[in-house]
Amino acid sequence: MSTTQESPRVALVTGAAQGIGKGIALRLAADGLDVAVNDIGANGDQLKALAEEIESMGRRSTAIEADVADPAAVQTMVDRVAADLGRLDVAVANAGIADVKPLLETTPEEFDHLMSINLRGVYLCYTAAAKQMIKQGGGGKIIGAASIVAYRPFALLGPYSASKWAVRGLTQAAAMEWAQHNITVNAYCPGIVGTAMWDHIDEELAKHEGLRKGAAIEKHSELIHLGRVSVPEDVAAFVSYLASKDSDYMTGQSVMIDGGIQFS
Repeated sequence: MSTTQESPRVALVTGAAQGIGKGIALRLAADGLDVAVNDIGANGDQLKALAEEIESMGRRSTAIEADVADPAAVQTMVDRVAADLGRLDVAVANAGIADVKPLLETTPEEFDHLMSINLRGVYLCYTAAAKQMIKQGGGGKIIGAASIVAYRPFALLGPYSASKWAVRGLTQAAAMEWAQHNITVNAYCPGIVGTAMWDHIDEELAKHEGLRKGAAIEKHSELIHLGRVSVPEDVAAFVSYLASKDSDYMTGQSVMIDGGIQFS
């Protein structure tokens, strides 16, 4: 009696060269998915090293350099995933940037640049992934990067906070429209995570608040009820759930995974 072995599911993670994105990519590979990883060209060496690490785990991978703010680049990226790995079942729109500055000192150009990645980039990745999933059939999981500031902003992170509030709304609208295709759309909302992005936020907050480097993150960390700063693996464990069949009846949600800073 012969049995047909089911092909591994395929995931795409953007902004995967470091930090939370890298943690998510490695966790999904450990879960048994083949994982395509994306980042910008400046992080190309780290990205290729990550793809090699995933392949050393016995999974297939492909490294794709692309700017998520560029519609043509995003479409080419999704097409590459389907061509190289056969299909797309899970799309994680993780790429994002932060800019720490008072609103009155933020230029329109800086505002637009941040939104082009944090919001436009998520929109482009959501829609390109959904089109691929609808074309191939069988549904899928689309997952976006929001933040605790999608519920309550931080001072000096105004545009960043606004972009993450918008991701919440986009996630809800996409969930409503694509449920008919058996595509769930959810977002994760990290708090203070020990990554390069938070090192940058800490450094800039310290400058504006007249604190030594490290003091700003220490001050905000006092709000964490579980008593420690998050690591990428904490967030990746939740994304693992969102990517799995266990979350099939969950859609349109943006869930805080922050150690108990914010409550909704």
